[in-house]
Amino acid sequence: MTRSLTQRIILAFVSPAIAAAMEADSRAWKLHCGHCGHTQSIWEIGGIRYKAYGNSRMLRRCRNCGKISWQRLAKDSA
Repeated sequence: MTRSLTQRIILAFVSPAIAAAMEADSRAWKLHCGHCGHTQSIWEIGGIRYKAYGNSRMLRRCRNCGKISWQRLAKDSA
């Protein structure tokens, strides 16, 4: 999968080790659709969330069911 413009710009200025850590951390942060239960990582939608904390919500269209809703953003504990 290709990286988003945001990911390419930010990762161009960090070392390969930090870039790998950013990707791993971003993949741990998941968006959860309240309608269908579909889950996807921030990295998959083209974002970066590194060394972040706290859960939030994002208003967006679910790639699975197509409905616009507030999706819960939380870090996987595993």
